[in-house]
Amino acid sequence: MSIDDQVRPVGLSDAEAASRLSRDGPNELPRPPRRTAWHILLEVVREPMLQLLAAAVSIYFVLGDLGEASVLLIFLAAILAITLVQERRTERVLETLRDMTSPRAMVWRSGVPRRIAGSDLVRGDIIELSEGDRVPADVRLLAANDLSVDESLLSGESLPVSKRITEARTRADPSPTGLAFAGTMVVAGRATAEVTAIGAESEIGRIGAVLGRLEAEATPLHRQTRRLVRWFSVLGLAVSLVIGVLFAWSQGDWLGATLAGITMAMSMLPQEFLLILTVFMAMGAWRLSQHRVLTRRAATIEALGAATVLCTDKTGTLTQNRMRIESLVTLDRDKPVLWRHGDGRFDEGAEALLWYGVLACEQEAFDPMERAFHALAALILPESGQSRTLLHEYGLSPELPVMTHVWRMDRDPDVQVVAAKGAPESVTALCGLSEAQARQVLGLAGQLADQGMRVLAVASSTFAGSAWPSTPHGFDFRLRGLVALADPLRDTVPRAVEDCRRAGIRVLMITGDHPGTARAIARQAGLAGGGLLLGDEVAALDDADLRGAVARTTVFARVAPQHKLRIVEALKSNGEVVAMTGDGVNDAPSLKAAHIGIAMGGRGTDVAREASSMVLLDDDFGTLVQGIRLGRRIYDNLLKAMRFVFAVHVPIAGLTLIPMLFGWPLLFTPMHIAFLEIIIDPVCSIVFEAEEAESDLMARAPRNPSAPLFSLRMMIHSLMQGCVVLLLVGAFYAWLLRSGHSAQAARAAAFIALILANIALILANRSLQGEFRAAFELGNRALWGMILSILGLLSAVLAFAPLRGMFGFEVPDLRVLSACLGVGVVTLVMLFIQQRLLAAPQWTQAER
Repeated sequence: MSIDDQVRPVGLSDAEAASRLSRDGPNELPRPPRRTAWHILLEVVREPMLQLLAAAVSIYFVLGDLGEASVLLIFLAAILAITLVQERRTERVLETLRDMTSPRAMVWRSGVPRRIAGSDLVRGDIIELSEGDRVPADVRLLAANDLSVDESLLSGESLPVSKRITEARTRADPSPTGLAFAGTMVVAGRATAEVTAIGAESEIGRIGAVLGRLEAEATPLHRQTRRLVRWFSVLGLAVSLVIGVLFAWSQGDWLGATLAGITMAMSMLPQEFLLILTVFMAMGAWRLSQHRVLTRRAATIEALGAATVLCTDKTGTLTQNRMRIESLVTLDRDKPVLWRHGDGRFDEGAEALLWYGVLACEQEAFDPMERAFHALAALILPESGQSRTLLHEYGLSPELPVMTHVWRMDRDPDVQVVAAKGAPESVTALCGLSEAQARQVLGLAGQLADQGMRVLAVASSTFAGSAWPSTPHGFDFRLRGLVALADPLRDTVPRAVEDCRRAGIRVLMITGDHPGTARAIARQAGLAGGGLLLGDEVAALDDADLRGAVARTTVFARVAPQHKLRIVEALKSNGEVVAMTGDGVNDAPSLKAAHIGIAMGGRGTDVAREASSMVLLDDDFGTLVQGIRLGRRIYDNLLKAMRFVFAVHVPIAGLTLIPMLFGWPLLFTPMHIAFLEIIIDPVCSIVFEAEEAESDLMARAPRNPSAPLFSLRMMIHSLMQGCVVLLLVGAFYAWLLRSGHSAQAARAAAFIALILANIALILANRSLQGEFRAAFELGNRALWGMILSILGLLSAVLAFAPLRGMFGFEVPDLRVLSACLGVGVVTLVMLFIQQRLLAAPQWTQAER
């Protein structure tokens, strides 16, 4: 039974569906159990820093110093809580993103079609399947038109499987051609089906346990970060072991030596790196989703800032995807007759052209062009809704971009009506026109296309046989005329294209449209600077010539999916970082081949979405450029956070080591390091993540994708920043001791100066360009809240006598406090001088 013979489905009621969902659970495959707070806690307590703190607490208890042990235990709990909150926040963001990217299904409920999350399907639901859909559950076909399904996920067979209605009722049927299985892809046709099995009970559910154990491959940034953390951990533990042994040998105090070694290890361990990366990637994905861009892979966020070429479709991305028929050109007479939108007259030839155009469309139109045919027919043709049955359908193919339908009209069931629409050059060839006639038709099509309109040709035929030809070439077609549709450019496109140009990103338009239409839209969008290449010309070029052609071409027209793949591969061979948009089943290979595959969320198919690394929810080119802008901002802020972490550990490690070498009173104990860690973790993972974009964000060339995040120059830059803080605070501590201040007063003043210098370090790293004004911008509320919290905690330690004693502090006098503030101010000034000296292009570009 065809879909059009089928009685309109009713489906389950909402109450019945809710009852079954509650009873059977969601339509989800087995996957790793959700990380609960307990699982995250077990992971967090394995952090080396927390283990070192726990060891320090134990030693203080052994020494009988219950006060310091208790305070250190509180700090340990605070660091644990901060880390746990950040991990849980990341986990919640990832769960939200997983829900947003879950497949959707068109289901009938109470006689009304609606699109719902695939996980909400229940057994007994009636669903619609069409080309490009991923089958959301195991189903039994109720009605189908030329349905072909790719079942390679289950069977390994690469050829699509034709499906038809059978009496099969269960999965045990030896020849289940009337069944379709969850996870398979519809590559042609459409169907109505009943859900028979969901989740773990489906065919693919049998391998779900294996899929659930698969782990995603680490991204390049994660691999770099892990190597660096391992290297610093080994170095820190080695240095702390040497310090501990030397301290014990010189002082004869093994417990004190152990505390000194633990303090040194804590000061050198950069455990924040992995936390920063995890938080930034998760929050980056969340921020992109707020701009209607979903990321399906973490590596995409890393690649966004490096994109050098942006390949975009025309329809619906550069244009509004709101088609309207502007002109009809009938070709039945010696002289073409033109009808324009707004003309009152509508002669017999124009009516026939529109009627056959409607017959070449789906009855339930989804495509904007087909909706335009139906909309005009509803106004002009009283018979547009007459009863008819679709008998056969020939879909679009790269070889013949023409849609052909075979109908049986209920008023004349003995004659089958054939209607076709598609590219003018393809339809004229299908009609067997003479060279002169074809030249005239294509000339008219070119004139309409040069006005920025999309042009289709429409043809008709009749057929009285019982066996349909294998291709539309078997019908005796008659050309009916041309239909020109207008699709206005989106208002945001010219500005977005200009932003890309300033950012060093080439924008290429790749479309299946007529070259005249492509040129007109390119002019409107601001893409008129390069050449134009046709799909046939792409096919005729060898790989070497194509690499040269793509370097100087801006617009590609009459392009088929296989041409898109060759264009992407040629751009990649030229060293470009390619972002590619696509929406159809056949776009999947080029989306997968691109560094950043971008599927259309509004009109895209499930196949395209799953082959992509990003999904553009509103299909808007302007949104895509905003996503690139945000990707650059995320990477910039990640770089700022990493620089800060590198720099902040230098004075902490140095001020731990120097007093031991010179025989001064120790400046730090594990308690001081724990206090500093409470400051560092939120600053690097919350404050810098929330920083606004740099002023030159979209005015600089794309980042070199092969450049490591932890470049030598970045580490030298951070080391120099840390040395500035170390020298100033270290010199201040030495001056305090030489000036006769007690060890407690000198320690308190040096610690205050270090806190203020670290605040200066935060402010200096707010800008990669070293802009002094950027340090004091008020936009980042998290920053100013954090600074007030830091100063509040420090004031509490100084004001509360028991805490002051445990930290080994005395309250400095006003003169010394003023000197502490002076150290902070001088640090800020020197850091900005250093920033300006190192802000030359060869430094900043190397870091980015």
